Amino acid sequence: PSYPHPRQMPDFWEFPTVSMGLGPIAAIWQAQFNKYLHNRGLKDTSQQRVWAFLGDGEMDEVESRGALQVAAYEGLDNLTFVVNCNLQRLDGPVRGNGKIMQELEAFFRGAGWNVIKVVWGRGWDPLLAADRDGALLNVMNITTDGDYQTFKANDGAYVRKNFFGRDPRTAKMVEDWSDDRIWKLTRGGHDYHKVYAAYKAATEFAGAPTVILAHTIKGYFLGSHFAGRNATHQMKKLALDDLKQFRDRLDMPISDAVLEENPYQPPYVNPGPDDERIRYVLERRGVLGGPVPERRNRPKPLKLPDTTAYSGVKKGSGNQPVATTMAFVRLLKDLMRDKEFAPYVVPIIPDEARTFGMDSFFPTIKIYSTHGQNYTPVDHELMLAYRESPTGQILHTGINEAGSAAAFQAVGSSYATHGLPMVPIYVFYSMFGFQRTADAFWAAADQLARGFLIGATAGRTTLTGEGTQHMDGHSPMLAATNPAVVAYDPAYGYEIAHIVEDALRRMYGEKPEDIFYYLTVYNEPMPQPAEPENIDAEGIVRGMYLLKEGDFEGVGPDARRAQLLASGVGVPWALEAQELLKRDFGVVADVWSVTSWSELRRDGLHCDEQRFLHPGEDNLVPWVTQKLQGRPGPVVAVSDYMRQVQDQIVNWVPGEFASLGADGFGFSDTRAAARRFFHIDGPSIAVRTLQLLAASGQVDPSWPARAAEQYRLLDVTAGASGTVGGDA
Repeated sequence: PSYPHPRQMPDFWEFPTVSMGLGPIAAIWQAQFNKYLHNRGLKDTSQQRVWAFLGDGEMDEVESRGALQVAAYEGLDNLTFVVNCNLQRLDGPVRGNGKIMQELEAFFRGAGWNVIKVVWGRGWDPLLAADRDGALLNVMNITTDGDYQTFKANDGAYVRKNFFGRDPRTAKMVEDWSDDRIWKLTRGGHDYHKVYAAYKAATEFAGAPTVILAHTIKGYFLGSHFAGRNATHQMKKLALDDLKQFRDRLDMPISDAVLEENPYQPPYVNPGPDDERIRYVLERRGVLGGPVPERRNRPKPLKLPDTTAYSGVKKGSGNQPVATTMAFVRLLKDLMRDKEFAPYVVPIIPDEARTFGMDSFFPTIKIYSTHGQNYTPVDHELMLAYRESPTGQILHTGINEAGSAAAFQAVGSSYATHGLPMVPIYVFYSMFGFQRTADAFWAAADQLARGFLIGATAGRTTLTGEGTQHMDGHSPMLAATNPAVVAYDPAYGYEIAHIVEDALRRMYGEKPEDIFYYLTVYNEPMPQPAEPENIDAEGIVRGMYLLKEGDFEGVGPDARRAQLLASGVGVPWALEAQELLKRDFGVVADVWSVTSWSELRRDGLHCDEQRFLHPGEDNLVPWVTQKLQGRPGPVVAVSDYMRQVQDQIVNWVPGEFASLGADGFGFSDTRAAARRFFHIDGPSIAVRTLQLLAASGQVDPSWPARAAEQYRLLDVTAGASGTVGGDA
């Protein structure tokens, strides 16, 4: 492929960032993670260095410069940026009326970086040495990048007139030079002596990250039709003259006749294994530890916690209301009691640990800080004091979702980059995950990262007390667009336990998969039920299971039927609707907990594909079809997200289907009022079910309107589905 990729070349390419700004921020957190491993004693990374090769146009991306101060604060002297300053974007100059190298120098110095500029090649050295009154230096400084680009798109005579000719003193400096000699003056990034010196200086500098700003020409080796041209990026073919110039510059032993025979299929040149240059390169790579790039997927095994670690959460919370966010945190604490597993867990938190109930980790596993803690924290006398340490385990990134996602990428790919299978657990406001950093999560998928994304305070109606911009009604839909993401919306702690146990097996077990998990968890407290006997554990991980079958007591076996599907905080609303339907209308409904709408969809698509491509083989039946086949009555599906989330399964639902969801921007009121506003609460589910039954002639046509009036369906103040309170 033109752009190497780990999913196509898993033994070759490690970091498929391309030139969109993700490389710089990923490199910063990769370098930080390397120091993290060293400081925690997990691996000696003292001789490892992270190099990021970037473009000057790419440095306009927000992610390219937005975290430079982090690298300086962390003292990441194991990090080197090399910025190729060819002065061009894809369409034209980066700073036609300015000077991008000076701009970047000021920016990096201001952020605390060591800056090395490689501006001019060796041919300029005698001219600069003779420039005693600074005339040449002044001409260099007043010449804009746009002009520098134009110079290299012309010839030596043009440069003599329009560059050196700007000052009589500089014109005199080259009066005895031929135009050809002037034309051969190179820029620093094309002088391997200067580049080597810059690299050497970068590796020897200590205490701060280094950036090398290398002045170059786009299309430098490709001939006069390419060098410095605005259209260079879009020029895909070499003309015959360009091909001959390219051959001459590289001193390739190819005759004109061979090139003229077929200009579009020039021969490959391989000096052979006995050539002294090839022998030298192979020898040096051997001394340095092997070829680069190379992706080494040979991690040491990770011992996973046994099943007893999950038993606490499966017992439920009794009468104590507990949100699923807290249920997950409880499970995490239990898992980290396993001393062989715990050191490899890396919590990543963007300044919301207290919201998620994770501040109890501060005094125990501590917050990673390369500086330690050289101050007395204001809460030092409290049990849950804020504690920083060079050996801390938590990566606390501050208010920085982009940095957190980059940290997830570094930690999640550690099994390949370091041979250490680390388990990143990135916990964030669900609205500020895929909504803000889906691009970074896609990059993590590109890099074959593994780990957990936990979208806390999830749901359109569940996070009350904050603005609608915090209300997440669509993150499961965004997650579903990423093929590597396995997304779940669990309702109860015991579901979380089964999902996490299966996730660790799939990502870190005997046959690890290149996937990562996204779990949405909520801040609404409710009593967590104990795991039912004979629980359908397979159904939990495959996407749905029968939670509560309808009861015919008091209504008779000929009662009308319905199937209610719900996920996350929507499950209690479905249970409420089940009660209302039976009590008020004699309808018996079964309630299904849908742990993953997207996994049900993927299963359905897989079955469809098998039937399409292998028609003669036994047909696979989608899980949702298996579960609902033979279950009478219409299907009503609901969640705290937009209807599109539930609609993912419609193709494989036998019978009539309707969805209810929280479509829109949100509603700032109590949970109960918001759910009534979106018509996703228990009474709304009951009315929609009655409408479907009435439409098929199974119940009296007047029942839906009667129910809507009885439940005051259009009155948001009448909503009662949900509890109040609950920070986490």
